[in-house]
Amino acid sequence: MDSNKDQWVDERLAELRPDHKWQPDVYRGLARYHQRREKNRSRKRTWGWLAAGAVAASLPLMVVPSTWASTRAFAQRCVSACVGPSNWVHDLFVHDVPSAYVKPGDRRLAPDFVLNDASGKPVHLSDFRGKVVLLNFWATWCPPCRAEIPWFVEFQKTYQDAGFETLGVSMDQDGWRAVKPYIDAQGINYPVMVGNDGVAQLYGATSLPATFIIDKSGRIASTHVGLVISQNEYEADIRTVLGER
Repeated sequence: MDSNKDQWVDERLAELRPDHKWQPDVYRGLARYHQRREKNRSRKRTWGWLAAGAVAASLPLMVVPSTWASTRAFAQRCVSACVGPSNWVHDLFVHDVPSAYVKPGDRRLAPDFVLNDASGKPVHLSDFRGKVVLLNFWATWCPPCRAEIPWFVEFQKTYQDAGFETLGVSMDQDGWRAVKPYIDAQGINYPVMVGNDGVAQLYGATSLPATFIIDKSGRIASTHVGLVISQNEYEADIRTVLGER
């Protein structure tokens, strides 16, 4: 059933060629889509909170982390313990994490930053003004992050000539020692930087993955925290923002 639905979505997306006579009302369509997704998500919310209480009650009492590094270490243990082996827990939480598309007039400017890529070259977010940017905060130990990265590799191949760029910001504690081998193994074809507390806090990226689609004027058009949408849904957002003037 899911494969048929994905095929149908792919066929609809394929129809949105520049030379196609019919032009959709993308803003109206995307608004209706988000309304439907929110309605479906709300049905899971009650059970999600009950599951959250059960998982939290099962964790040992611990001191609240005082640093971002310890927070990430704690998050890593939780992801490994809960998301990996317990698919039912993942399915409950994955649909109840913040995700939002913002209308052009209501968007806020994406905070600028500079980080070095794998070659040591400084990368400024503002260097990509005029392009649509998918900014992804991730880590090699994060299963949902690893699930998304092949999608981003494909998006980069498909849309880079249309004015699109993916940027990855790794929050791995081991830095390049963990990240460089992963880049090579996965064939990541877009700039990846190792992040720091300051950049993560600019975006409120306290959970991973955290992904922001930034429009051509440098404003945040879409936010996705957690593995909340499918590859096709990501692509629909990208195509919508690329089509904006």
